[in-house]
Amino acid sequence: MNKTSKILLPFILASSVSATQIKEIKFENLARVSEKIAFETIDFKVGDNIDITKIDNTLKKFFQFGYFDDILVYEDNGVVTLSFKEKPSIAKIDITGYKTRDDDKKVLYTMMGIKKGSIYSKQRVEKAKKALLEELEREGYLGSVVEIDIKPINEYSLALEFQVNKGDSIILHEVNYQGAQNIKRSAFEDVTANKQKESFSWFFGRNDGKLRIDHLDYEHHRIRDLYFQKGYLDAEVKSPFLKVDFNSNHGKLDFFIDEGIQYSVNSITIYLDASILDPQTLYKDLKLQEDKTFNIERLRSDVEFIKTSVADLGYAYADVDYDLRKNTEEKTVDVVFSVVPHQKVYINDVYISGNTRTLDRVIRRDVFLAPKDLFNYTDYKDSINALKRTGHFEDVNIEQIRVSEDKMDLLVKVTEAPTGQLILGGGYGSYDGFMLNAAVNDSNIFGSGKDLGFSTEWSRRRFDLELSLYNPAIFDSQYSGLASVYRREREIINNEEDSKRQINGIVFGAGKKLTRNLRVGSNLKYETTKEKYKNTPSLDLDYKTVSVIPYLNYNSTDDYFLPRKGMELYSSVEVAGLAGDAEFIKNQNTFKYFYGFDDKFDYDAIFRYKARLNYLNDLGFLPRGETFYLGGLESVRGYESYAFGPGLYDKPYDMMFSNNLEMTFPLFPKAKMRWGVFYDYGMIGRGTLTDIKRAGTGAFLEWNSPVGPLQFIFAQPIGDKPGDKTSSFEFSLGSRF
Repeated sequence: MNKTSKILLPFILASSVSATQIKEIKFENLARVSEKIAFETIDFKVGDNIDITKIDNTLKKFFQFGYFDDILVYEDNGVVTLSFKEKPSIAKIDITGYKTRDDDKKVLYTMMGIKKGSIYSKQRVEKAKKALLEELEREGYLGSVVEIDIKPINEYSLALEFQVNKGDSIILHEVNYQGAQNIKRSAFEDVTANKQKESFSWFFGRNDGKLRIDHLDYEHHRIRDLYFQKGYLDAEVKSPFLKVDFNSNHGKLDFFIDEGIQYSVNSITIYLDASILDPQTLYKDLKLQEDKTFNIERLRSDVEFIKTSVADLGYAYADVDYDLRKNTEEKTVDVVFSVVPHQKVYINDVYISGNTRTLDRVIRRDVFLAPKDLFNYTDYKDSINALKRTGHFEDVNIEQIRVSEDKMDLLVKVTEAPTGQLILGGGYGSYDGFMLNAAVNDSNIFGSGKDLGFSTEWSRRRFDLELSLYNPAIFDSQYSGLASVYRREREIINNEEDSKRQINGIVFGAGKKLTRNLRVGSNLKYETTKEKYKNTPSLDLDYKTVSVIPYLNYNSTDDYFLPRKGMELYSSVEVAGLAGDAEFIKNQNTFKYFYGFDDKFDYDAIFRYKARLNYLNDLGFLPRGETFYLGGLESVRGYESYAFGPGLYDKPYDMMFSNNLEMTFPLFPKAKMRWGVFYDYGMIGRGTLTDIKRAGTGAFLEWNSPVGPLQFIFAQPIGDKPGDKTSSFEFSLGSRF
């Protein structure tokens, strides 16, 4: 008997129930559904005669909520009572025998589709168990067993414990590529996840041989694609054959390959209506070249290039097909591109979603397509990158919603990032001792896009305090504005003379956005400086600096916190001497380049390069505080900040160059944690860059935490000399590469 027939039994036994008029309706033991919703759910009301069919339909509706184990219906003198037995909720979840860290378990719970507060059901728990077993298998644990322990806490809640008995992890001691003659094993291992175990497998960069079952179904496709990249268009690769010895947990994996012949490109033809775009203008920019070995990656790149070129003219729905016409006797292939542009597409409307804080107009000013505009694919991609560069959003996606043959809507979907930051950082050095820095910053105050910040830095030899406000788009225009006030104090310990320097300053600036990636501007700076010498008061100085600082800033990166492609260039020239006491020219240049390998190798490794080149020219009076220094997080790691600078009676260093190379790799992607290695090299001198040369190397951990970017740096100096101020560990919160 089903639940519905069971609960209707009291009505079936009542001979005159159908003639009874309902005087009142009551609900018992109803917690998860409000009475208002309950009354909206029932198919009857006070004054109706009891109708078994309506009651049956009502019960079916309640069971569809998924909250109830049983429902009983009673009638007493016209009072109809619905008594509910609700399913218990899951108050506690735990996994034993697998993944001990709470953060790892949270990721597992999400993957299993189960969480605290969920309604318990046998189906939900079995589904979670299945997902957990699949995850164990994906990690190479075959034959795992998961048992579920259900412990009631009270009438309304229970605790779940998934008890894991991990199966054996299979290690591949042999991987064979049967039939491979023209491609080396190392090339296969670059594209596959299952690799033969190497000696010293525990060492960085060596293959551990662990079987990754979830990748097995894709490995032969990856190898076949590798052959296509090398021009072997007839290559056939069968699904791998896995043999496991469960006594030793050793595995053997065999790939069976028929390479075929290698093709070179004979000719390339593009069929495209010349009235839309002359195809002759495209050939010079194609990656594929005649008389060169065919490469499927270059073909895909050419398809994207042709599609972008046509889409930039408004043909958003253009199709680019290709045909490969092989000549096996000549070992050549003719590549034919056929382009069907369809109709030009215009923007119908632009919608913004996901922004609970950021104003719509702040987002729209970085969307380079507006209603009635002709679609342009470059504008579309640049809009996504520009929004990511603001640092206001964790994720940005712009959906193209087709309205008609010649119209589309754009739906800009953003996930807002926490832009208000409480930044804490510090380190230790033999010179400064313990160093602490703190800042309260909001780069999107009140959702307006304005950046308001307050920062301070303290150690036994320095103190900094600064308040600043930056508006990147005054009245949503192309003009920007800056205002900043600051105080800087330095205690300088020198073998020749100890001194203290105090600087109070104010900066006003204005800029203009010339293109979507290029901004120019100029800042006006006014400073008062007091220098006091402990034992030689005659050296005391009290002077003013008034300078103008024109600058150029180019930024084409695709993200603010973690760029994977693009470059940054900043160049400024500070000219002091129009007023005040100081007279000098200081030129500072910074270049950054980012390249991600995700598209190429399906692995989120990122190469980063940064170079700084600075030049200083004394025009009469050059304050000591304007000299260049080398060492620290901003130049050469492995040495203290300002480790290399001039002595008290020395001329200032007027030239400085440093470059930093990094490779970063994912550590815990869901937690936004990465690790990496670096090499730094820097030079500094007077009229030359060869006076002092130092290098450093090491590793680091970085985490884009809720309070800002956090880095732990473990460094080792290279080529250091006796007396150098070295530093093996530093941490920083709030600074980016």
